[in-house]
Amino acid sequence: MPTLVNYSGDDEFYSGGSFCSADLGLMLSLGHADVYCPPRKRARISGPFVVEDRSKDPSLEVLPDECLFEILRRLPGGRERGAAACVSKRWLTVLSSVKNSEICRSKSYNNLNDAIMISKDEDLEVECDGYLTRCVEGKKATDIRLAAIAVGTSTRGGLGKLSIRGSNSVRGITNVGLSAVAHGCPSLRVLSLWNVPSIGDEGLLEVARECHSLEKLDLSHCRSISNKGLVAIAENCPSLTSLTIESCPNIGNEGLQAVGKYCTKLQSLTIKDCPLVGDQGVASLLSSGASMLTKVKLHGLNITDFSLAVIGHYGKLITSLNLCSLRNVSQKGFWVMGNAQGLQSLVSLTITLCQGATDVGLEAVGKGCPNLKYMCIRKCCFVSDGGLVAFAKEAGSLESLILEECNRITQVGILNAVSNCRKLKSLSLVKCMGIKDLALQTSMLSPCESLRSLSIRSCPGFGSSSLAMVGKLCPKLHQLDLSGLCGITDAGLLPLLENCEGLVKVNLSDCLNLTDQVVLSLAMRHGETLELLNLDGCRKVTDASLVAIADYCPLLIDLDVSKSAITDSGVAALSRGVQVNLQVLSLSGCSMVSNKSVLSLKKLGENLLGLNLQHCSVSCSSVELLVEALWRCDILS
Repeated sequence: MPTLVNYSGDDEFYSGGSFCSADLGLMLSLGHADVYCPPRKRARISGPFVVEDRSKDPSLEVLPDECLFEILRRLPGGRERGAAACVSKRWLTVLSSVKNSEICRSKSYNNLNDAIMISKDEDLEVECDGYLTRCVEGKKATDIRLAAIAVGTSTRGGLGKLSIRGSNSVRGITNVGLSAVAHGCPSLRVLSLWNVPSIGDEGLLEVARECHSLEKLDLSHCRSISNKGLVAIAENCPSLTSLTIESCPNIGNEGLQAVGKYCTKLQSLTIKDCPLVGDQGVASLLSSGASMLTKVKLHGLNITDFSLAVIGHYGKLITSLNLCSLRNVSQKGFWVMGNAQGLQSLVSLTITLCQGATDVGLEAVGKGCPNLKYMCIRKCCFVSDGGLVAFAKEAGSLESLILEECNRITQVGILNAVSNCRKLKSLSLVKCMGIKDLALQTSMLSPCESLRSLSIRSCPGFGSSSLAMVGKLCPKLHQLDLSGLCGITDAGLLPLLENCEGLVKVNLSDCLNLTDQVVLSLAMRHGETLELLNLDGCRKVTDASLVAIADYCPLLIDLDVSKSAITDSGVAALSRGVQVNLQVLSLSGCSMVSNKSVLSLKKLGENLLGLNLQHCSVSCSSVELLVEALWRCDILS
């Protein structure tokens, strides 16, 4: 009774108490619960109080993946799915297995905030238009990262381009990661896989099933992918326009036949170092009546003359053809390719390291490709002067000719070829060891008025006599590159400079015997048009050259006098010149340029964007002052 009298009447919480028999079943079904209830009367006898273990509370984590899958695929929007993916790796993995077509999308939204969110997502989707780009490389290339990319981009217009280069050595990318991308990103248009050995046919099959809009596929060093995966892509991705297969030892003719049969929109094809690819696969791609191929690159394949015959006969739409290291192709193959008269649209042709490329084949190519404008011949040891001249006479539309490591070609063939190419605009000679510095009669040769660019690099036999003859045939040059020609002197280069009109870009790097006289002549005759001058390694060039450049070259943008005899006086003269457009200056290796040049460089730096002071005698403190003053300029020191 005293207890009742002294009762304060405050409401209290009673945990787990028993109320009535009717509520017992409900409370037991709920498990442990805290219930608010004003006490009616204190119990004289208290029953046993049991505290349950909170760690045994019901949790979504006890659900199997199948149930969690059904729950997560019903999340209303992309923001919710993104938040759910951050809960744990398990949730991310399950979410990434939900295909885009399996997501339940409700058409009605009761919450205004949800409607606003969806509106924002729709705006972003229109902006991205399915062309979000992601690139994962090295240690970052894991299945978890791909799953996150798939979930994160699925509601932002979708992933359009994915590039995977390399793989994590411990947790590398596998078919699971690629399948996640396929499920979440059906808008994928470009897929590039490079050096991912754990991705095989299973991952590519998922891409084929889900990504029907795929337009470009690049497979490089993927040894686990075989014909099965490529066939699936061909059958399910009819929009494929570009295919690159490099160093994939398990892809062969069967896969290429499927591509030729189903991918009628294919325009670009590159196959390199695939030992199982032969004539049957290449022929099936090109001989299809619906073939739309315009660019073809075949490198290091076991194909024969038959493939080149097919190219020559059926390649009516091909504009660019690159053939490299085809050891089983003979002279007959190139001869048939040219005489088949099917390459009427061919504009660019590159032949590298092909023993079958001879004078006979080269002449046939010239006859059979009337619209050929770009020709590159590299490391073809059986091409000589006769074949080059015959080709030049037949290829009436030729504008650019590159000869690299063709050691049977001499200056006789070069001069005659230049004289016979009426439309030639660019000539490049690289490491042609057959060229000897001989004085020849050029009075019977016609000048090439169309030639604008001449590049002769690392041809040790090309000397002053050869250069003088070339100068007579090329009066309209705008670009001149003679880098690495140690044999030329002022006497050989001066006639060329006198015959040319309006040189714009000149590269004389590592021409050790040139002196200030050449630079003075170049500045006086071509200073009004000169924009780039490279004198790197010209040890006999001194401050006198910089004085001439300062006085006569107002349009100069890029100047390199590295490893020359330039001093502080030359830099000072340059700073007083008329170079209002100079943006890049390199003084690397000029040991006589010191701290005294800082003020001159500051004056030049008003327009400079790049300055190279490596291996100069400029102190660190002076460089710091320059960095502060020339805040727009990138300085190397």
